[in-house]
Amino acid sequence: MGEDLGVAARHWDARYAERDRVWSGEPNVMLVRQVAALPAGTALDLGCGEGADAIWLAGRGWRVTAVDVSGVALERAAARAAEAGVAGLVDWQRRDLGVSFPRGVFDLVSAHFLHSHAELPRERILRWGAAAVAPGGVLLVAGHAGPAPWEADAHPGLTLPTPREVLEALDLPPGGWEVEVCEEYERVQDTPDGRPVARTDNVLKVRRLPG
Repeated sequence: MGEDLGVAARHWDARYAERDRVWSGEPNVMLVRQVAALPAGTALDLGCGEGADAIWLAGRGWRVTAVDVSGVALERAAARAAEAGVAGLVDWQRRDLGVSFPRGVFDLVSAHFLHSHAELPRERILRWGAAAVAPGGVLLVAGHAGPAPWEADAHPGLTLPTPREVLEALDLPPGGWEVEVCEEYERVQDTPDGRPVARTDNVLKVRRLPG
């Protein structure tokens, strides 16, 4: 976990080092909503951060490959997985996903808020993610529909596509996939000073057809 992966790794290591916990520690709401009814299998968590999604999946019996560019985040995630008693079900991998992608196929490939102010070839990574979905498996992508209300002008160069744009960019072969969810949704998120605000995000869930 300690190798230097360049600018993106340094950016995110510095971000995570600013505080003991950056994210809430709870699994993403759309992961819980869309995956809770699925039978446990193998999962790939792209941009896993501090590991809340991977730990939630492992707690439900999934075997998870969890990937992030930040060694700081992964060390934190591994410690929390051990505390939760699921360390043996999660393979934590430090990778720059734009350069190196995990091998294998998975029943679930999940990418939640895979956005970065450092360079990130998001469309290419998501296409690789789709290619890693096993027949009958699911690709689940959640993203922000707009900037955070408290920093609306902070990152003018960051592209935030609609779910339909994400679907089109995947360039999935006709007849090979079923679109199950492609929509915006609203959730409540705390501001840096602890005030709850409504935020609009979007989600795409597609299933690879068997055969």
